Amino acid sequence: MTTAHPIPPRAAPNAGPGEPPAAGPPGHGGPHSPTDPAAPDGPTASEVRPLRALLGQARPYRLALSGSLLLALAASASGLVQPLVARSVLDSLADGVTVTGPLVLLGVLVVAGALLTGLQSWWQQRTSEQVVRSIRRDLVFRLIRLKVPELDRRPPGDLVARVTSDSALVQNAATQGLVMITNGLLTVLGAIALMGTVHLGLLGVTLGVLCGTGAVLGLILPRIREAVARAQRSVGAIGAALDRSLGAARTVKANGAETRETARAEAAVQEAYEAGLTGAKYVALVQVLSGVAIQAAFLAVLGVGGALVAAGDLDASQLIAFLLYVFYLASPIASLLGGLGMLQQGLGAIVRIEQVKKLPAEDDVDLPDRDPAPAPAGSRGARPVAPPVEFDAVQFAYPGRGPALRGVAFTVPGGTRTALVGLSGAGKTTMFALLQRFYEPDAGTIRIGGLDIAALPRAEVRRRIAYVEQESPVMAGTLRENLRYAATGASDEAIADVLRLTRLDSLIARLPEGLDTEVGNRGVTLSGGERQRLAIARALLREPEVLLLDEATAQLDASNEQALREAVDQAARRCTVVLIAHRLSTVTDAEQIIVLQDGLIRAAGSHDDLVATDALYRELAASQMLVPAVDDGPPGVRTGTGTGTAGDAEAEASSVVDADAGAEPAR
Repeated sequence: MTTAHPIPPRAAPNAGPGEPPAAGPPGHGGPHSPTDPAAPDGPTASEVRPLRALLGQARPYRLALSGSLLLALAASASGLVQPLVARSVLDSLADGVTVTGPLVLLGVLVVAGALLTGLQSWWQQRTSEQVVRSIRRDLVFRLIRLKVPELDRRPPGDLVARVTSDSALVQNAATQGLVMITNGLLTVLGAIALMGTVHLGLLGVTLGVLCGTGAVLGLILPRIREAVARAQRSVGAIGAALDRSLGAARTVKANGAETRETARAEAAVQEAYEAGLTGAKYVALVQVLSGVAIQAAFLAVLGVGGALVAAGDLDASQLIAFLLYVFYLASPIASLLGGLGMLQQGLGAIVRIEQVKKLPAEDDVDLPDRDPAPAPAGSRGARPVAPPVEFDAVQFAYPGRGPALRGVAFTVPGGTRTALVGLSGAGKTTMFALLQRFYEPDAGTIRIGGLDIAALPRAEVRRRIAYVEQESPVMAGTLRENLRYAATGASDEAIADVLRLTRLDSLIARLPEGLDTEVGNRGVTLSGGERQRLAIARALLREPEVLLLDEATAQLDASNEQALREAVDQAARRCTVVLIAHRLSTVTDAEQIIVLQDGLIRAAGSHDDLVATDALYRELAASQMLVPAVDDGPPGVRTGTGTGTAGDAEAEASSVVDADAGAEPAR
């Protein structure tokens, strides 16, 4: 079933209604491309409860953190007792009593405190590493399963920064920070209680000084969170800038754009520097105030206490013990303030992590793979009948753009080859994206083998399909790992078979390490044609029910192109093949060719039928010297509108073909 629809006036050339919002070079992204600052960033900070989220990260490790806290409190307790023992030593000396016992006890307390501190530090670091491992594993799991629209509009570098940089700040806050706050607070309260047993008047003086300092700190600490959040956003921007330039390193160098790309990255670096400097200023101010508070408390206690001693209302040993407690307060107060600083940093970073967790993800891609391992080459014909593929009144539009598909309806019979052709922006690659459930149609139904793919888990839909992209991406690793990427159980015989079909066998034979040769980052050591053949071999090795080829021979020479056409012909005997083609010579023998224009089906039929009946297709064929060029269409030319003339359609096609001449085939 093929349905032709009236075609409205053409969209403006820049609208590209059928083009996906690709994350491409500068200025070519969609309305929410990674380079678009207006792209939504998930839940805002006001929609995330950072403290609850931070405590949620620590909750699974509450027992380990409690153990770390108990060790810290034990070390603090040994320190709290020391001033009392020191007071006992002084009283014994004043009374002429032996001080051996108190001195031995004081030494034991010092050594025990040091050992407990060391043990607590190791235990806390161990727990801290477990927490950050859990955070990063969760983020990696989530990011790899994000829905394609979310990945399309977010810079990969920023997402990576959330896994690496933000998680480290949350790690410190959720473990060390919480322990430091709790330990510091309890130790300060314990010291205050013991100071009260020594002299309540001096305790009042001390608390007066500390409360005044605490009020000032309460105004400063929230600003640390704001500075950290801004710094982490800038770190993400640095990652995005580097991903942009390093991911297209050859493009940058070929266009002499090193200076511009450096300036872009340096701007993000400068912003991160300024935000970090602001945070460092507040942290330094906190440290200064904590030191000033202890010194001011000491001087106040010394002055008031000295007057009391002179008046005979206070013993000298009591004053010395109280002063020791004041000095002792420096450590737990520093711990408390340091923990609060870490907490503010973690609260600034946890928002970015929670934003990732709330982004839509594909939750049905982890089903067990039920596809059997490919059989040896000699037995590759025993497979189920290839399923038909149906589009039934499918409509789709990318966010913020006009319709990409407008009620498209057609059927690809099982075990046949159907080619999709048309001008740029016609909706060809969009159809492939919908077929694999990268996106969901706004209306209509897509079926494989009579089953609505919307009712199937994505894992099941993609298990049936092999997709060869126009860019033919290659993963870093060896040739063998790339070939087995989607068919991990493929036998060596099956690999040899697809290598022969794609004419990669001669390349492998020339390599000293054969299939174990590293291809480099994104397959940089391979030529464009070799990458394309490797992608096709990978798809064929999977033995899919449906094979999607997006300009799969665009980078091949004539000899290899012919060989690949033969391989596709063989594949069509056991699976359904759908091709996107701008080079019509590769699809002239397809059983069905569908001509798309502005998201609508303009015409459908065989090559000979379309040359005779469709002006646009004939013009495209003539521009590639597949048919003689003519000034006027043959009698009976049918246009998609049913009202225009053949000459109008040809003129329209000619103008676009001329404009696109020499350009890379667009999707």
